[in-house]
Amino acid sequence: MKQQWLERPEAGSLFGYRLISTFARLCGRTAARLVLFPITAFFLVRRGPERRAARAYLPRVLGREPTLKDVAKQFYYFASVLLDRVFLLSESFKRFDVQVHGLDELRAQWAKKQGVLVFGSHLGSFDALRALSEFRKDVKVRVVLDTEQNPEITRFLAAFNPELARSIINARQDGAITALAIKEALDEGALVTLLVDRSRPGNQVSVVDFLGQPAAFPTGPWQIAAALKVPVVLCFGLYGGGNRYDLHFESFADTVRVERKDREASLNAIIQRYADRLAHYTRRAPYNWFNFYDFWHLNSSASDAGSAGGADRAADGGERGPQ
Repeated sequence: MKQQWLERPEAGSLFGYRLISTFARLCGRTAARLVLFPITAFFLVRRGPERRAARAYLPRVLGREPTLKDVAKQFYYFASVLLDRVFLLSESFKRFDVQVHGLDELRAQWAKKQGVLVFGSHLGSFDALRALSEFRKDVKVRVVLDTEQNPEITRFLAAFNPELARSIINARQDGAITALAIKEALDEGALVTLLVDRSRPGNQVSVVDFLGQPAAFPTGPWQIAAALKVPVVLCFGLYGGGNRYDLHFESFADTVRVERKDREASLNAIIQRYADRLAHYTRRAPYNWFNFYDFWHLNSSASDAGSAGGADRAADGGERGPQ
């Protein structure tokens, strides 16, 4: 079922996160990365559902049956991105090689002096979006996040960057309040970021082709974009190994338009466009896929295209991987 990622227990405890984070800050990123090898081995041995999900996903992007090494690499990339959150949230980007692509497309939207919706996914690192602060100190970024999904870890990470924590729009609150907070941030000219690839039980969804098989994507973020009539930009922060990140921006639409006459078909077409772009970058960086559950097992309780329902909880609490 689509809610598998909600039902699986956390892969690591807050104590474990504190331990590796403290070690990383005291001993440095290079030393901390060595610890990721036994962590990866632990997941390979102990996390059967995630291992099977990786084996089901990887053939879609590799074009062959994956080896255990392929599965381990996907787990290792996820662990590396999680570790880097400590540094991305608490430091400048001096220790990272961040290449930004498509910045002119984002600048074109900034020039209009209006807010922009930035849609991301659980592909790579969305924290790399903070690299924008290196180019525009005046840009305000607001993150729509379910702070109650992993409350202890959320609070722990917030301590690294209190200013960023204060900018969070809580997706768990009442839907109307969430939508109003998004609108107010956009009216202030902010970049409002959401992760839009996962649907929750009860979400309104569109079922479209993704990597060759039907998958359900939430419609809420797109309906909010259509209602607010603001530009939508896609963002993919791909981890390239070592200290390399490639941050890709693509202008998706100046205004998302959902046709009233055939609303469902219109939403399906919009979300299919998004799924095609997500598939493009997934094939480009196959080990960056951090949805460790059966993404294509359609949730029978999910509805077809419908009301937004508080952004349909579009942001689910950030990076959750082997859970």
